[in-house]
Amino acid sequence: MKNSTTIYLSLGSNLGNRLNNLQKAVFRLAEAVGPVRGISGVYSTPSWGFEAPPFLNACLAVETVLPPQEVLGKLLKIESSMGRERSVEAGYQSRNIDVDLLYYGNELISTPELTVPHPQLHQRRFVLKPLADIAPQLYHPRFGKDTRNLLQECKDQGQPIKVSGTLFASREQLFSQLNFMAIEGNIGAGKTTLARRVAETYNAKLVLERFADNPFLPKFYQDPGRYAFPLEMSFLADRYQQFTDDTSQFDLFKSFMVSDYDIYKSLIFAKITLQKEEFGLYRKLFNLMYREVQKPGIYVYLYQDTARLLEQIKSRGREYELDIKPEYLEKINRGYLDFLKGSPQQDSLILDVSPYDFVSREEDFETLMAKIQEHIVKET
Repeated sequence: MKNSTTIYLSLGSNLGNRLNNLQKAVFRLAEAVGPVRGISGVYSTPSWGFEAPPFLNACLAVETVLPPQEVLGKLLKIESSMGRERSVEAGYQSRNIDVDLLYYGNELISTPELTVPHPQLHQRRFVLKPLADIAPQLYHPRFGKDTRNLLQECKDQGQPIKVSGTLFASREQLFSQLNFMAIEGNIGAGKTTLARRVAETYNAKLVLERFADNPFLPKFYQDPGRYAFPLEMSFLADRYQQFTDDTSQFDLFKSFMVSDYDIYKSLIFAKITLQKEEFGLYRKLFNLMYREVQKPGIYVYLYQDTARLLEQIKSRGREYELDIKPEYLEKINRGYLDFLKGSPQQDSLILDVSPYDFVSREEDFETLMAKIQEHIVKET
């Protein structure tokens, strides 16, 4: 087994969603180079050596078994995969991501391609300040001074300012900050499938809606006028009991909770199916219950066009769903969108999943997770 070495990296971004650019780089470094063992705070700093918008900067400690030249190759590949275009023109330029190798253990390296420690490390306050967060006593093998001494002696006039953003070593850690993620969508949108994948991939407690045994559901599809009220009342009672039980019992071995429904869906469906007087009575009871339930940290709505919904409903073969009309699905979709528009306090994300097959294609699942990540990781 190869011996591992702790290396230190500097990250920077001054284009686009700067915080998410840094977070994406952390995840890709963990995958390509090695486990991330330390992450500094995030600092806003003036551009260094040229006029441009300010940067966000951070430093990482990474454990790796890769040799220095291979580490450099991985860093360049990550920058390129994130859209970094290095110019042959002289001088500094704005960039969506910049990853520099600061230290490779305590080695001194000097080749045409790589110099370690980084030759300008001691001149850059925007590097030394975050580095001091995670390695204050790390000695520079050439200068014989630790990070704190180098920071004290640095003549760089730029003053890094710590910002509220936080970087995480894994997406599991990032999602765990939400505590609870609700994945919602129309009938046949794939919410249960996606919730299962999220739970399996990121060690989440899975909360699934139990609906198949509802005795009123097949009857409702046959005679909506007669069975709408008992159906919605039974759904509300079942959802409230299950939702309160499941979301109040946190699993110590899981990082967060993910569900394939939110109890608010009861009101959305009831508004579509019930008569005005029935809905008024229903809403009074719903409002009392809704005050008591846990609200999701993020509400993800999966949008699918009606034609594809009908295809997926047909393919899963539930007999009582086969007579669902396109108009009914369109009403449900409008109900969800109206709820999202009218609930600014709810952190919501609408994902159009029509082009994606997140069941069979791993890259499609990763694309959707990256979209959720980008929504969560944003500058305030």
